[in-house]
Amino acid sequence: MPSLPLRGVRVLDLSTVLAAPVTATLLGDFGAEVVKVEEPGRGDFTRGRAAEPGGRSLQWLQEGRNKKSITLDLRRSRGRELLRRLIPNFDIVVTNYRPPTMERWGLAPDDLRALHPAGIFVFITGYGLTGPYRDRGSFDRIASAYSGLTYVSGEPDRPPVRSGFSVIDFMSAYLSAFAAMVALREREVNGGEGQIVDLALYEAGFRAAEDAYLAYSAHGEIRERLGNKNPYIVPASDFSTQDNRIVSLHAGTDTLFARLCDVMGQPRLAQDPRFHTRHARSANQDALYALIEEWTATYSADDVVKLLTDAGVPASPVMSMADIAVDPHYRDRGTLVAVDDEEFGAVDMVAPLPHLSGTPGRIRSLGPRLGQHTDEILSRELGVSDDELQRLRADHTI
Repeated sequence: MPSLPLRGVRVLDLSTVLAAPVTATLLGDFGAEVVKVEEPGRGDFTRGRAAEPGGRSLQWLQEGRNKKSITLDLRRSRGRELLRRLIPNFDIVVTNYRPPTMERWGLAPDDLRALHPAGIFVFITGYGLTGPYRDRGSFDRIASAYSGLTYVSGEPDRPPVRSGFSVIDFMSAYLSAFAAMVALREREVNGGEGQIVDLALYEAGFRAAEDAYLAYSAHGEIRERLGNKNPYIVPASDFSTQDNRIVSLHAGTDTLFARLCDVMGQPRLAQDPRFHTRHARSANQDALYALIEEWTATYSADDVVKLLTDAGVPASPVMSMADIAVDPHYRDRGTLVAVDDEEFGAVDMVAPLPHLSGTPGRIRSLGPRLGQHTDEILSRELGVSDDELQRLRADHTI
């Protein structure tokens, strides 16, 4: 079995809900040793769907995988003291506590740099460590609204809608894991020092805004909600099929549009003055979309996708989780992985991503029990005795 590329890298996960913990999960998938600090008796928010406080929910199995769990009550001075002693033992510390909280605990960025100059401290906060809103809290929904993403999502004649997934949280995790690796390379390869990584949750969504802000900056244009259509790329939208499913297709280039016309049995449409150029299709998109909808309505979703993909036109059914569960590509490619859990039995989850040819990620353990590794970590790292562990447990510090 190939070795894991982040073996030897130590990560302290000092966070909850959701971008920061997922950052640590991504690093753990590729071999980092991740120790997660959780609140005694309650634990991470993603445990919250479990039957009992601090239990193991299905979400926790995935987002807590490849981690060790210790409990520390950071509201207690003794808990914070133990944390300060732990921090210098780790390469990377990931947190998403708000700046005022970290300052009150004596764990602000300057405090952490003084405590561990070589440490890489990843702060994922609602609005960042600087600026007039730095003290505000946030979640994925709020960050989506503040980044401009919610405003442009939905149908033009209806109120905006939030994405069905926590996309801001996960985009933030991808950026933060990347930043941690950049900082680690600077330290390990270029002889640099530790760093503070400062990512505001909304910034991940704003970075994905394509040229929307450029258009406003240069021309005063405000991107509005367009539903499933893009006025500049036509045809590219979703269409109903005979079996009451929906297919998404993209034929926005002249070449792809000609192929679509052939598949529809209307090759002359590609030369129709209303549609023969990109600009013409944009100007006459309603008429064109009506013709495509009329065609897709005569076939099942599977047939539409086969006809289009056989012709080289990108298309896919709009997939539910039930569709994904039986899709052969997900299985064959290894996007899904089957695991066995002592509590839940056989379950499927997202595999470590992305796929690396030489050193792929690996699931070495699933989300642990709350505080499962407290005694191991405190005794090994800090030399805490059994008697002291009993006293810490008695006063609810752990």
